[in-house]
Amino acid sequence: MKNLLEFLGKYYHWVLFVVLEVISLVMLFQFNSYQGSVWFSSANSVVGCFYEWTSSVESFFSLTKVNKDLALRNFYLERQVTQLRRLYGEATEKVDPKEQQGLDFLSQYKLIPAKVVSNELNRVNNLMTINKGSADSVKVGMGVACGQGVVGVTYLVAPHYTVVIPVLNRNSSRISCAIRGHNYFGVLRWYGEDAGYAYVEDIPRHARFKRGDWVETNGYSSIFPPGILVGQIVEVYNSRDGLSYKLKVRLSTDFGNVRDVMVINDSSIGERLKLIQSARDSLKLNVSQ
Repeated sequence: MKNLLEFLGKYYHWVLFVVLEVISLVMLFQFNSYQGSVWFSSANSVVGCFYEWTSSVESFFSLTKVNKDLALRNFYLERQVTQLRRLYGEATEKVDPKEQQGLDFLSQYKLIPAKVVSNELNRVNNLMTINKGSADSVKVGMGVACGQGVVGVTYLVAPHYTVVIPVLNRNSSRISCAIRGHNYFGVLRWYGEDAGYAYVEDIPRHARFKRGDWVETNGYSSIFPPGILVGQIVEVYNSRDGLSYKLKVRLSTDFGNVRDVMVINDSSIGERLKLIQSARDSLKLNVSQ
């Protein structure tokens, strides 16, 4: 204690200088909008770089699991390539409308690989940050997926980073889903509870399915292509009004271990959104008349 007091007594003018500098900087950035905006932008860049560095360190210590996931993903992609090669061979000899439509549908999508640099799990409205942005053709409203399944939707886009609203967010987009092998569809919701489970609502009462069936995207949301895995049905409940089912789904994506993701760039989404907006504007105009 004596040494500390002697140190402060000897260098008190430097300590006072540092304290006054901190106070002046806080007042400068807090009460001046321009300086505050410059500080906010710079701080975001620094935090983004820090998150990327910590993510790289974590990735290094989890290489064993990453290699296992890559091996499984390569197997899955090889199966897709084999299937597409078969469809292409059949299409060149005799074009089947359904198969040709599937091939044309796949050609609309471009995948932008990215890494997760920050991820939240313990909040009601969790957010995720990835290291790709507008400079990499990422835009607001694009779907994000990984080798395990659906991840979320892009929300805020900067030149080199993007904030994603994951499925584990109560304000996430209502992703349209369907029960695999059936045409029954509903919307995906998360209520801020267990990070491993979500719910699919509005499944019609006449639907026929069972526990253990898989749920996947059906392409109706104009964000995700059909066939991306969502999860597996573990429980079935009645809706509050008794007119539909609510399914509890074990999510296929392990959000606590997401490292590599893909941003789904649909070349036709702009045209479809403009068409939908035009239809809405037309309906509003007819109502007003």
